[in-house]
Amino acid sequence: MSFDVRSLDKPVIVAPMAGGPTTPELAAAGSNAGGLGFLAAGYLTADVLAERITAARQLTTGPLGVNLFVVQSSAARPEAIQQYAKALGGESRRYGTRLGDPRFDDDHWSAKLDVVMDLKPEVVSFTFGLPSVQECARLKDAGISTVATVTTLAEAERAVARGVDAVAVQGPAAGGHRGTLDPAASPATQPLGQLVRSTSIALDVPVIAAGGLMTAVDVADVFVLGAVAAQLGTAFLLADESGSSPVHRAALRDPQFTETVVTRCFSGRYARGIRNRFVDEHDAQAPLGYPEIHHLTSPVRAAAVRAGDPHGVNIWAGTGFQKAVTGSVADIMASLV
Repeated sequence: MSFDVRSLDKPVIVAPMAGGPTTPELAAAGSNAGGLGFLAAGYLTADVLAERITAARQLTTGPLGVNLFVVQSSAARPEAIQQYAKALGGESRRYGTRLGDPRFDDDHWSAKLDVVMDLKPEVVSFTFGLPSVQECARLKDAGISTVATVTTLAEAERAVARGVDAVAVQGPAAGGHRGTLDPAASPATQPLGQLVRSTSIALDVPVIAAGGLMTAVDVADVFVLGAVAAQLGTAFLLADESGSSPVHRAALRDPQFTETVVTRCFSGRYARGIRNRFVDEHDAQAPLGYPEIHHLTSPVRAAAVRAGDPHGVNIWAGTGFQKAVTGSVADIMASLV
């Protein structure tokens, strides 16, 4: 019998946040607090993912989730990427580093699928794309529950047709990457509440609400509209167990930063983060092209973090980031439910 998200003591999910914030400690703490903690597989090798699942297992007896990126195609045009690389020359000089190689890869999809089949987290979720019908069936046969990240009712219907057990519907206020399935599509703008309502009425699978939820009132509201659980990421960025960089943590509390924007300038895919100098200077120039642009800007972003400069790196955050609080995951979870 696979895990059912409706069985959680506290219907709160600590969202997977790739690139640093998600740690085994963060995921385990979410599960230990009665919710569901997720590990973020994005950007990791399969071996490192296996190590993190094993580490989290040693810290909790509760259920664990793993989020996989499904990178099936790219909207990149080589000439546009070359032009953007030229525009970023000043950034590499500013931070004394080189630009990365704008290559395509599938984020080690097959190898990571093998890892989760072997280590069997209770839940595997997908972002950026959908697994095949056969892959869904393999996971289900292994007793693993599957969740697709979607941003519209049409995407949710596609996911259910593939055989997923639940959908995580992501509203436009979400921090980090939009889960849009078409890499060339503009992000959907339908408010989360409307999306939760329409999907919970139309579909016969559990609906998880995600995107911009920061308070107990936010969480209660999505339950009224039909969600069975609420998934929060930005709300846990300042948690004791979070791996957010010092630059990221400081920026979330810095009064100079007052707004978030959806931009593709860091990764070539639409994502919401704090508006900073890099966004102001490069947003209009940035082409679509994930993961090519992600790899291109990665050394610059890493150098900006080393330099302690929040203006040269993506500070992913939802629209309500100013409501983020410090403390343990358990304390934050208690304030939400």
